[in-house]
Amino acid sequence: MTTCLWLVCTLVAIIGSAYALLAATLVARFVAQTKPLLRRTEDVTILKPLHGAEAELATNLESFCAQHYSGRIELVCGVQDANDPAALFVQNLRAKFPERDISLARGSNASARNPKIANVINMLPLAQHDVLILSDSDIHVEPDYVEGVVAALQQPQVGLVTCLYRGRAVGGFWSRMAAAAVDQHFLPSVLVGLKFGLAHPCFGSTIALRKSTLEAIGGFEAYADTLADDYAMGDAVRRLGQEVAIPPFTVGHTSADSSFSELLTHELRWARTIRLVDPAGYAGSILTHPLPFALAGIALSGFSAIAVIILVGTLACRLFVPIQVERLPGGGKSSLWLSPLRDLISFAVFVASFVPGPVDWRGRSYRVDSNGSVTPT
Repeated sequence: MTTCLWLVCTLVAIIGSAYALLAATLVARFVAQTKPLLRRTEDVTILKPLHGAEAELATNLESFCAQHYSGRIELVCGVQDANDPAALFVQNLRAKFPERDISLARGSNASARNPKIANVINMLPLAQHDVLILSDSDIHVEPDYVEGVVAALQQPQVGLVTCLYRGRAVGGFWSRMAAAAVDQHFLPSVLVGLKFGLAHPCFGSTIALRKSTLEAIGGFEAYADTLADDYAMGDAVRRLGQEVAIPPFTVGHTSADSSFSELLTHELRWARTIRLVDPAGYAGSILTHPLPFALAGIALSGFSAIAVIILVGTLACRLFVPIQVERLPGGGKSSLWLSPLRDLISFAVFVASFVPGPVDWRGRSYRVDSNGSVTPT
């Protein structure tokens, strides 16, 4: 029995190491791609639903205003509570960028269970332009972001544009661990999934589409009760026969977790959401966690030489991933010595995600139904 377990663990570790090498190679290829060229200038409305005085909120919002783009850019922010401190950040933004058209919507659609979409529904009437870019409040972008997104949206058959993102740590140890999860697990896994047609993603970092496309997929109201609203919108666009494009650049996702509990809470929410959206693919992602199996193989083999060699090889393959990811913009420098610990935590989150339970989202607890809809608990 022990020998069988050792063989299973060894096989998973070897396959997982090969997967890591493949992922690192695909990251390198992603970096080398040529960005599409802007065909014509179009005016753009950026939608920014806000909630509270988040870490780096001012810097993140400023990055969307400091764009090198010849067209008009309108920034529509939204808060659900009139006393939300995020409103002050919008006031300061207006003072710093007086040349920008910046507006603030207050209130939300009370019938929507998804708080972000409830906010966005209330913001949409302020949008003046045909091209809409919905982006989460924790995203930081480069000055050529809007041009790159619009250029991708102008490509034939493209109905929606979304963007891959890197972790951008803005705190201490746990924020660096959260950023590493994005860089070393999420981003490479998406590229592998895209390569083999196993992933059909759409991310809250960027959802760019035209108003006519939004209307064709039912408007934001159609996703008012859906937890994975970004994925659902991408899926709806694909069902129209249009493509969801991912241009060859990344944006930054702010990671500000200050404790293990905070990190675990939001990573469990992500993991459970992905498991509900793509259960088969999520179960198969066990192959992206070779390190725990390599460690188990050492114990099961009585610390044999071959098990030690497999462990060393696994560590080397896994470290190749963050080395390649660092070449992408939007994030920071990886702490390679933290990678093994990050791998073990990610595996623990993977296992824990199969335990039934609610998800916590911005201080609220929700029950997620099998169809992806949410109900406050």
